[in-house]
Order: sequence, then structure tokens, then C-alpha cells
Amino acid sequence: MMGPVEARTSPVLLTLPFTRRWLVRNSPARRVPSHGVDLLGQRYAIDFVGVDDRGRTAPRRDWRSLLATEPPERFVAFGRPILAPVAGTVVGLHDGVPDHAARRSQLALIPYALGQAARLRRGVAAIAGNYLIIALDDRPGYVAMVHLRSGSIRVGVGDAVTVGQQVAECGNSGNSTQPHLHIQAMDSADLSVAQGIPMLFRDFREHPRRGSGCRERGAGMPGEGAIVEPI
Repeated sequence: MMGPVEARTSPVLLTLPFTRRWLVRNSPARRVPSHGVDLLGQRYAIDFVGVDDRGRTAPRRDWRSLLATEPPERFVAFGRPILAPVAGTVVGLHDGVPDHAARRSQLALIPYALGQAARLRRGVAAIAGNYLIIALDDRPGYVAMVHLRSGSIRVGVGDAVTVGQQVAECGNSGNSTQPHLHIQAMDSADLSVAQGIPMLFRDFREHPRRGSGCRERGAGMPGEGAIVEPI
């Protein structure tokens, strides 16, 4: 049985919570805290952005991409299945937050960034959007998956989930500039007080940001800018 200190420092081993290819952003392999803050259990969090076979987050660019917002449906990640990365029990969820417009344009990103503090004051849902929290079966700890698509969560509190089971779809809810999945391990089911726990992912193929080729990894944390897919 793990003690409280070991439970907070021993990495949680996860399976990638999706199929197909995803781009890595805000990887703890680059820096810790990965998102620049320890708030809301984000210390070791990681973001995954769905891409196509050419590595594009969206196959289309037009004037909206440069000057305005874009519909989330334009992006590859939007609506992709999100799978349970661990076996466990659902202990928390929030649904019903609308998926908002996406922003690649610097003009659209500036006012959104200026609203960050106000969103934080509104509470967890304004930051996480639609989210799902799973209590781990095999050790103390929890895994949260956030920015889920509105209305897509397929499980309820108290449900047992198995690795690879579809639990939701990728969305653009909460503090998200384009559709992506944010995932983190933590020591509490309460996001407002949770502290982050390190994570590792098993059995994935990593295409590095620089250089050619790829490598298969039995366990590890993918690097910033890499493209990953499950083996």
C-alpha cells in the first residue's frame, strides 16, 4: 500500500486515451509545471491535439484563420473518441458547457488571453469545461480529462470503466483555444485543491518534432511537439 508521499511522487502509468495521431503540447518532458502553474492539479498535465496524416490540426485555412474565430468542427480533433486511459471508477464529471469557437488568429487570441483571469474567478467549469474524473483501481490517485465535447460523456458517477472504453469525445469547452484533450493525474477528485502526480504513457509510437523516423516506446512521456499514436 502506497503512503501519501509515494502516491504523490510515483508516476501513474496510463494508456493513450485515443486512437490515431495526436500532437503533443505542454509536455512535462519540456518543463514542470507543464502549464506554467500548479493550480487545479495541472503540474504534470499534458495536452494532445488531434492531427491528420499530414500533421495538420485542421486541413483548411482561410481568412478566418488569420483574422477571426473558426468553428470547432473545422478541426481534426473535434468529435474524436476519448477512451479511458486507466481502469477505475468515475467519481466526478461536468457536462453541458457549450463548445465555443476556436482561435488560431493572433487577433482573436489577444482578447481571449485577456479574459483568463475572469474565467479563473468563475470557477473550475469555466477553465475545465466539460470534464471527467476517474479514481484509479490499483493505487491512490485520480485522472482528469477536460475540454470534452458538450453532451458527449457516456458514463456516470459511480460507473466502472475499463482501459480503452470510450467515455466521451474531444471538444473545445472551457479554457481552450482549439479542440484538444487535456489530461492530468492528481491526488484529489476536487480540481480546486488537487495537486498533480507525474504520469507515464505505455506502448506508443513517437514521431519527434525534429528529425526523421519514429520510435516505439514501452513507457515514457512524449516530448514537446512530437506526434504520437498508440501501438
